[in-house]
Amino acid sequence: MTTIIGLIAGFALVTFAMVAGGTIAAFIDLSALAIVLGGTAAVTAVSFSFEELKDAPRALFHSLFHPKADPGEAGRTVLRLAERARKEGVLELERFSKTLSGDPFLHKAVRLLVDGTQGDEAEKILKRETFALSTVHMNTINILRRAAEVSPAMGLIGTLVGLVKMLGTLNDPSTIGPAMAIALLTTFYGAMLAHMFFLPLASRAERNAREEALLNSIYSTGAGSIGRQENPRQLELLINTILPPAKRIQYFS
Repeated sequence: MTTIIGLIAGFALVTFAMVAGGTIAAFIDLSALAIVLGGTAAVTAVSFSFEELKDAPRALFHSLFHPKADPGEAGRTVLRLAERARKEGVLELERFSKTLSGDPFLHKAVRLLVDGTQGDEAEKILKRETFALSTVHMNTINILRRAAEVSPAMGLIGTLVGLVKMLGTLNDPSTIGPAMAIALLTTFYGAMLAHMFFLPLASRAERNAREEALLNSIYSTGAGSIGRQENPRQLELLINTILPPAKRIQYFS
């Protein structure tokens, strides 16, 4: 919600400043929009493969809007599963796998254990999965940061185009206004896109990707420990080495 509220509030404040004492129509120019939006999309696309660009919207939506578990609560969930597996056997976890469908990674970890995958092998599989997910998220973040770099540059290019057009038609005063509008509005559009859209989304996506990697690391460590039939108290110590100090848990204390 902070992502949505922040973006709406930022653009609303700029829109208010545009409307106050004037009309919003003065800030709309299709040529300037075409230069900045089209140019940013085209130049950004050159820097990445088709597969990376195709996967980016879905990964961005998942990163921004998929609810994340609290790391401490995730650790306690893993310890509850470890206690159940130690007392009643790993196969007993199958009854809980359906209730974990809201967290696909944890669900996959439990399914690996129920299917008889050894602890070390399950941990390796889940770590490879974590790396693959992190790669997709980093590609998305890099696309956003690249777009943030390109959009002000496209605004500058549009400014130069507008100035050249204006200087080439100084003998016709009626063309100076439209040319000057392109010169100024492209810089305005480029700065807005970079600093009010692409960079905030990139920062938020990067933060969420780190949180997801932390959760997946907890689940991977838990799956490995459960598969090796280790004492849950030892697993608690392992989880606390992963968690930041403020999030560390005392499940058995």
